Amino acid sequence: MRIGIIGSGNAAQTLGSALVRRGHEVKLGTRSPGKLTHWLEQQNSDDASVGSFRDAAAFGQLVINATAGDGSLEALRAAGSEHLNGKIVLDISLPLDFSTGILTLSVANTDSLGEQIQREFPRAKVVKTLNTVTSAIMVNPLGLADGEHHLFLSGNDAAAKREVQGYLADWFGWKLILDIGDISSARGTEMLLALSSRIYGALGHMNFSFRVVQ
Repeated sequence: MRIGIIGSGNAAQTLGSALVRRGHEVKLGTRSPGKLTHWLEQQNSDDASVGSFRDAAAFGQLVINATAGDGSLEALRAAGSEHLNGKIVLDISLPLDFSTGILTLSVANTDSLGEQIQREFPRAKVVKTLNTVTSAIMVNPLGLADGEHHLFLSGNDAAAKREVQGYLADWFGWKLILDIGDISSARGTEMLLALSSRIYGALGHMNFSFRVVQ
């Protein structure tokens, strides 16, 4: 599959590397292609490439938004709605706000970044997921508790969510994936940041996830 990743940070690079290793063609989109020279050299594969946001979106049969949350809408606008229409946009971003010196969310409670992206690009199939774990766990869930922990899916398109669920199981080995509803349910997973940041403070590391029991 051809996968376009919008973003150039740790999550984008980690996902990109894992997908190239699994035989997918991956193009990372960034404002500054030069910053990804080292990543590109590390891949040592013709399946890895770098371009602009627009290049990555046009390239991908599926598009992953791995930008910093406060820049997601701007980056996706630069990618071009015509390159997102009809495609699954897998949104892993969090609307982080550091403006007060305390980590908070720039949108919460009555809205979410996932919803904002879906409203901005109504013809894209936005699926919010992977935003409750670190990039290392995203691509290697079996490395924590033998994979016995949950990932959550939010989105308006049921078929797109089933497709993403299959990809995540096939690409990375996710066992437990819970569809929690339409895109408004992204409010809940984005707001888990408030809990995750406190758990991080207690444990001193981010190597944890969530498990739903009943």
